[in-house]
Amino acid sequence: MREGCVYFMSNKRNGVIYCGVTSDIGRRAYEHREGLMEGFTKRYGLKRLVWMEFYDDITDAIQRETSIKRWPRAWKVRLIHENNPEWDDLYETLA
Repeated sequence: MREGCVYFMSNKRNGVIYCGVTSDIGRRAYEHREGLMEGFTKRYGLKRLVWMEFYDDITDAIQRETSIKRWPRAWKVRLIHENNPEWDDLYETLA
C-alpha cells in the first residue's frame, strides 16, 4: 500500500488554484516550482504549495482529489484559509 497526498498549488494569495495528487509531495512540489512539467501549473506560474492532506492509501487520495476537483472555487479557498490563511509556501515545511 502506497501513501498519497492531495495538494493545492497557487501563484499568490487568492490566486489561481491547481489541485493534484501524488505519492511523493516533495518531488512533485519541486517539479512544479522549477517548471519541469508542461501544462497548467507551468502556464500560470503556480509555484507555491499552499495546502496538502495526507492519506495512508494512494487510492483514498485519488478519490479525494477527484471529489475536490468538482468543488466550487470558494470551497477550495475556504480549505486553504482554514489551514494556511496567509497562503504561505509550505514547500519549506516538507522534511
